[in-house]
Amino acid sequence: MNVPFLIAWRYFRSKKKRNIISIISNISMIGVAVGTMALIIVLSVFNGLEDLVRSLYGKSDPDLKITAVQGKSFPVDAFLVGRLRSVPGVQLVTEVIEDNALLRYHERQMVVKVKGVSENYYQQSEIDSAIVDGTHQLRRNGEDFALIGAGVQHELSIALENRFAPLLLLYPRNTPGKKTLSINPETAFNQEPILAGGVFSIEQHVDDSYIFVPLGFAQRLLRYDNRRTALEVKVGPKRPLADVQAELKQVLGPGYAVLDSDEQHVSLLKAIKVEKMFVFITFAFILLIASLNIFFSLSMLVIDKRKDVAVLMAMGATPNIIRRVFLMEGAIVAQVGAVVGLSLGVGICWLQQRFGLVSMGMATSVVDSYPVKMQASDVLWVGVAIVFITIAVSIRPALNAPQIDLRENL
Repeated sequence: MNVPFLIAWRYFRSKKKRNIISIISNISMIGVAVGTMALIIVLSVFNGLEDLVRSLYGKSDPDLKITAVQGKSFPVDAFLVGRLRSVPGVQLVTEVIEDNALLRYHERQMVVKVKGVSENYYQQSEIDSAIVDGTHQLRRNGEDFALIGAGVQHELSIALENRFAPLLLLYPRNTPGKKTLSINPETAFNQEPILAGGVFSIEQHVDDSYIFVPLGFAQRLLRYDNRRTALEVKVGPKRPLADVQAELKQVLGPGYAVLDSDEQHVSLLKAIKVEKMFVFITFAFILLIASLNIFFSLSMLVIDKRKDVAVLMAMGATPNIIRRVFLMEGAIVAQVGAVVGLSLGVGICWLQQRFGLVSMGMATSVVDSYPVKMQASDVLWVGVAIVFITIAVSIRPALNAPQIDLRENL
């Protein structure tokens, strides 16, 4: 029989009159409940944002991306591609050339990211499902077409398949022995015209800056010849992605980086995780401040129950048992509030996932309502924080509880 717990539970349930101790204890429970609820909701929102970022970039990101460790390009030949395709689990290898270029349309212009891809690109990318106008095909009837982002189209007011005014892409021409550009645009830049064949909408950063073109067009414009900025690999379902990634690293050696989806956007995902960590710390401090009422209620309870303590000690209770009584009392108050807050937080997150109660408030947003995702690890960390806070605010009153004069209180 756990005597300290039974006594603490009796103290918790026997507050029939609305004295100041009862009021402070109730305020403590409400504060812990609200803090726990807010912490669960905020952490779930950050989880939802992280998943949203992955889903948005997943439409255009490969399973694995091979880049050079030093420099922005590396030579690619049939032998290298063949070695990659021979790795078990590799289903497809796409050659990519990507660089900045100047896009000019009528009298307007802007700097864009030109991404040249080989013909098998759409066999591994889901970008064709993000087409909002035109078609995703980059080459039709022997003619090259560009697939432009919705933000690029809006910025330059581009009309699709306008043969009277095609897109004009310009890239600085590298002249051996010269480090400066000529003031004559005709000699300073490589120029290639191309028709806009389709418009995609994935994510604002991509929509506002990217243009997809055939690999041959990018070779002519950027003068990359047999060099590529990346090789994108599609992994089959029969072998784990991590195993294929590890084997590709062994095949290619230290001069190449093999990146999975998260590593391709490591800065963005890391920023979300860092923000989530700081929000957790901030709300944990707020929860600690809200839990200070437990300290005051326990301190007053120790004074109010000093005769009970004297009787218990006269009956043979040790100081350790007395301390445990009041530690249990603080734990009960905190845990009841935590369970209520956790239930409310999980319930609100479930309602948001199911019905989208809180909308983004923007007609152009990629989702209608705030994304949320509950994780068991968040509940675990919140529980750990509450246990630490309970001990921190309860230990001082509990230590003072046995320090009474028996002769005065018996």
